[in-house]
Amino acid sequence: MACLSFSACSTVGCSSNRDGHEPNEQNISSVKINGTSCYPSAKVELSGQRNGDVTVASENLYISTQEVRQNIPTKKQLVDPFRQGLIIEEGVGYRQTVVIRSYEVGPDKTATLESVLNLLQETALNHVWMSGLLGDGFGATHGMMRNNLIWVVSRMQVQVDHYPIWGEIMEIDTWVGASGKNGMRRDWLLRSHATGLVFARATSTWVMMNRQTRRLSKMPDEVRAEISPWFIGQQAIKEDIPEKIEKLDDNAKYIISGLKPKRSDLDMNQHVNNVKYVWWMLEAIPDKFFENHQLSGIILEYRRECGSSDVVQSLCEPNEGGLIADGIQQDNNIRLLSGFSRSSGVIEGNGLLQSLNPGPSSYTHLLQAKGESRNEEILRGKTTWNRKINSLPLQG
Repeated sequence: MACLSFSACSTVGCSSNRDGHEPNEQNISSVKINGTSCYPSAKVELSGQRNGDVTVASENLYISTQEVRQNIPTKKQLVDPFRQGLIIEEGVGYRQTVVIRSYEVGPDKTATLESVLNLLQETALNHVWMSGLLGDGFGATHGMMRNNLIWVVSRMQVQVDHYPIWGEIMEIDTWVGASGKNGMRRDWLLRSHATGLVFARATSTWVMMNRQTRRLSKMPDEVRAEISPWFIGQQAIKEDIPEKIEKLDDNAKYIISGLKPKRSDLDMNQHVNNVKYVWWMLEAIPDKFFENHQLSGIILEYRRECGSSDVVQSLCEPNEGGLIADGIQQDNNIRLLSGFSRSSGVIEGNGLLQSLNPGPSSYTHLLQAKGESRNEEILRGKTTWNRKINSLPLQG
């Protein structure tokens, strides 16, 4: 990839000649590539509307319009003013400041789980972007691109203490570390910019897969040399022994069949995005439980990728103990708390109101692709929940 910085005058196709100007000519100022402005004199012309390539006539260099528009850095960047990001942790971690938008919250004005997971993915990709290692793939480095490799997540865990609210400014820190011989760990820490309150922690394990064969691959030495200088030992969630998730069978209490991916569910690696898996899992949870509880933790174990032609079945089983052992139970004491929402500052101290909360409940999940002869596991999961406190006026 050529690393260029220049201002350019382009030749762009037009259909008319107005005010005596030469046809097909339009000035473009301050075209920036790889984040730096450069010197005038290079001329750019559109070589064809079909593929949208841009030809740089100066010094026989060629740059695609995609490279101009994406502006992917080829060297390490310390600050990204457009994404509100900066490099931290002695030059290897990444911090991004985000504002919770109106379309990222639910009816209670708190960020949805989908929004949180999307922010984890976005900050991870922006971290690779800032490193100068990003190739043309979905988070793939230059070495990975040369070896036709992509990243796939094998395990993810998220713990949510509090959900940010609409308009809240949040800081997301992310960093990477080693995971065995051929894997990489990525962690996140989400907290309030105003108070420092920790909203959530997350950790994940990633492995490499061949883009064409769709088989897992060992980490090439050149890729290890690229990413290992960024590894640190810090962990957002410490797990000495990862929790094992049992496999469900057709005797699971709740089953939803016939789930099919939409075109909008596919990511740049042509498989179903991780966030979609979570919503398929949650679809099997009874509506009444879902309405009265808020997710506080999730563990995902990915078994295989899901493609556009797969028909998916979601299985769900309530775990013994807690609220869901005998179905949905109501606690009369909770009615005393109906004047407060879970996002209010009243319960953030984990005092009286928290002590009256009966505690988390959990479900075990399985996503599987339906086959003619047998079903194939896509994902095993476990979700943990806390009871919501309804935001209604106090009642006597």
